[in-house]
Amino acid sequence: MKALFLVFHGFQEYNGISKKIKYQIHALQQCGIEMHTCYYDVTLDRHRQWLVDGKVIKDFGTGTIAKIKKRVDFRAIIHYVLSQKIDWVYLRYYHNSNPFTIHLLETLRKANVRILLEIPTYPYDQEYSSFNKSVVYIDRLFRHSLCKQANAIVTFSNEKEIFGQRTIRISNGIDFEHIPLRQTLHDTSQELHLIGVAEIHFWHGFDRLIKGLALYYRSNPTYKVYFHMVGSPFGERERQELEKPIQTYGLQPYIFLHGAQHGQDLDELFEKADFAVGSLARHRSGIDRIKTLKNREYAARGFGFIYSETDDDFEQMPYILKAPADESPIDISALIEFCKNPSSTPQEIRASIRHLSWQEQMKKVYDYMKKP
Repeated sequence: MKALFLVFHGFQEYNGISKKIKYQIHALQQCGIEMHTCYYDVTLDRHRQWLVDGKVIKDFGTGTIAKIKKRVDFRAIIHYVLSQKIDWVYLRYYHNSNPFTIHLLETLRKANVRILLEIPTYPYDQEYSSFNKSVVYIDRLFRHSLCKQANAIVTFSNEKEIFGQRTIRISNGIDFEHIPLRQTLHDTSQELHLIGVAEIHFWHGFDRLIKGLALYYRSNPTYKVYFHMVGSPFGERERQELEKPIQTYGLQPYIFLHGAQHGQDLDELFEKADFAVGSLARHRSGIDRIKTLKNREYAARGFGFIYSETDDDFEQMPYILKAPADESPIDISALIEFCKNPSSTPQEIRASIRHLSWQEQMKKVYDYMKKP
């Protein structure tokens, strides 16, 4: 069986989504599928290109015309799929349903190519509440028609149907070979180091933790809590929500902005940490139930963590702390007490999610793909 994993963006080493896609592809290869990866990228000299496995299949050139063509001209992808006799196209949805992407999938379906459409987050409309509302408006017009062209939707939610199409329900997974278990346990009797890793969006709610720290430090406590933010704010809104209260409340000695990190540099930051911070405001984007990749990465590293959504894989785990899904500041004193009395070792935390390996999760997709 031959499959093409189609992505409408490029890859960056530090980016969690990029790593996730590579793990998914590797897991499907382990299932016995011959996998190829098609993606869009922009070169240093601004050439806009479609590539498959690192080889250019279409160069649109530079300038405005190239920008337009990359959104509407998918002939190179169609030619590749048909000429290479690809059986399945696995498309990671980029909220880009329109007549051109519909035509792409419709053409492939007519050629007996089967299609899986992965919708990474659902629902997602409110993610666009603060910017570029035209994107979701156009998406609403065409997404049902686009999903009709797919054989099924791959979702990380519990929905049995999305936009009128059946779903394959999986969890975000972990590639245990590439995520090291923490090696250092610190004395937390005098201080606590928190770590939050993300491309920081408003729904991560790190501002709730910052406000909680502001309230905590008003009492001049002797016990110190530090927060290490790893990743860059997505936009100006997120930047202001983080930087302004840090300055206003004088929290610079306790909050560190490390920017995007990966590889050994990221591993070293984790070795300095005691507890992790997941999403604290998914309610802002209208989401209650979600299975985020970050929660699983924290657990794979052996960290307990705090989050506010409903994640069915972790709700009963003794090493997680649930924050209320509202706008209240995080209760730092309660967090400290939770962290001072850990109920699980790093090894036990990692072992608790062994069933969430990418190979186990993508096997559910493979089982669907091999059906007649």
